[in-house]
Amino acid sequence: MGHYVLRRVLQMIPVFFGATLLIFLMVYSLPGDPIAAMFGDKAADPAQVASLRHKYYLDQPLWKQYLHYMNNIFHLDFGTSFTGRPVSEIMADAFPVTIRLALVAFFFEIFIGLPLGLIAGLYRGSVADTLVLVLTLIVISIPVFVLGYIAQTIFAINLGWVTATVQDSTDISQLILPGLVLASLSLAYVARLTRTSIGENLRADYMRTAVAKGLPRHTIIGRHLLRNSLIPVVTFLGTDLGALMGGAIVTEGIFNIAGVGNVLYKAINQKEGPTVVGIVTVLVLVYLVASLVVDLLYAVLDPRIRYA
Repeated sequence: MGHYVLRRVLQMIPVFFGATLLIFLMVYSLPGDPIAAMFGDKAADPAQVASLRHKYYLDQPLWKQYLHYMNNIFHLDFGTSFTGRPVSEIMADAFPVTIRLALVAFFFEIFIGLPLGLIAGLYRGSVADTLVLVLTLIVISIPVFVLGYIAQTIFAINLGWVTATVQDSTDISQLILPGLVLASLSLAYVARLTRTSIGENLRADYMRTAVAKGLPRHTIIGRHLLRNSLIPVVTFLGTDLGALMGGAIVTEGIFNIAGVGNVLYKAINQKEGPTVVGIVTVLVLVYLVASLVVDLLYAVLDPRIRYA
């Protein structure tokens, strides 16, 4: 196990450098001058522009800028935004909000998506199975921003059960509706993936053996069927946690949540290179760590899997 973890960590290093390099090149190679944009329509003093370029290291070749950025990253310095605020402070404000929202969404994926998939898989061809397939197909077909506005109109404006926008992001009850909207698409995929996996494993030899041995139904389903069927679902959930954090731009915009997605959207519009690269760098790390945890969970779910 130790050797496997070490090897996986070593594999993550080139992936991290490659991903951050691509992000850095894409952000800083975009047309437009972020320093000139800081002055808007006002005439900029050339000396002041040159000073700002030097301050943000923009007067250096792109490869030198990247090396300078990575050197700062290893000292936990994500740089300073063009507004003068440290990027680490911006992320310290935004990430806790998005993490709470992502965890609420993750909760819905697990505690609604999995049971729906399990029921549909166990009772294939039944009314319950058809309902799950139709409902998940509807959710998959509707864009998230449409679903968000529909949920906001029905539950906040018409019924008044929740506030239309999030006033206090530390109040989990206010994050329930945005979390459900954020989770909707992934929840539908989890239900369908679980259904398919359950259906395949129901026909496996070990299931027939378990039934022939006369094991209780709850033991067959919980210990044998569900455990083996969860491997593809856990793979999806592991990678989806990072996607929930990075893909919350639309949901956070609809419900006015000051999270990572909102900050990232504004930073892209304002050509805030340091903020964009800093946030995406952290998201890359989240993806990599989530991927490693998922790989390690495989052996827990299926004892036949051994790490070489």
